[in-house]
Amino acid sequence: MEINEQLIEQIAKIVLEQINGKPEPAAASTCTCGGQPGKCNGSCAGKKSPAVKTSYEGYAPAKKGTDPKEVVVGVGPAFQKEIRNTINGLNLDDVIGNIKAGIEEEGMVPRVVKVLKTSDVCFMGLEAAKISGSGIGIGLQSKGTAVIHQKDLYPLSNLELFPQAPLMTLETYRAIGKNAAKYVKGEKVSPIEGQNDPMVRAKYQVKAALMHIKETEQVDVSRPIIEWTEA
Repeated sequence: MEINEQLIEQIAKIVLEQINGKPEPAAASTCTCGGQPGKCNGSCAGKKSPAVKTSYEGYAPAKKGTDPKEVVVGVGPAFQKEIRNTINGLNLDDVIGNIKAGIEEEGMVPRVVKVLKTSDVCFMGLEAAKISGSGIGIGLQSKGTAVIHQKDLYPLSNLELFPQAPLMTLETYRAIGKNAAKYVKGEKVSPIEGQNDPMVRAKYQVKAALMHIKETEQVDVSRPIIEWTEA
């Protein structure tokens, strides 16, 4: 089968419909050729309007915690708003609920914040760890990729990384919460067993790219980390 631009566009449209749960609306033109909005001479063909960013006015800025039992979960800019399910269809309400439950089962205290200035999971996790009372944080992209981080590590030198979001289950997320809590307690932490599928990258590459774009469109470097009570 020949892979061409038209086929890729069709696949992307189908994936976007799956992500949004409804047909993707046609992009509005940004052309103002000749000072006449909506009348294009062809030079702006294919251009799309920039994504509208969700307003977080009124949300409380996240403060540094003081509870040594606290584990902070930092979620992505599109979490539970523009994106409501992970790449393999898990509801984000259930995902965050299982992470929190895992933390609580180990006697620790979960807190959820939304990191608006980045769409990179390692930086989300590090930012969460920096404001965590225990110094341990979890980063969670909206598509499901997760990381356990510690406040004094470099962004890419995390404690545990879970990159294969398409193979993650709710039990995996619960185990992530438990492991993060065990790091706080200084207990021995066993690696979380996961599935391995060498074809997963090929299967989900387009969807992963589109979901990352959707998350990145909501990045706002001018906004502080906010308390995310909707989790």
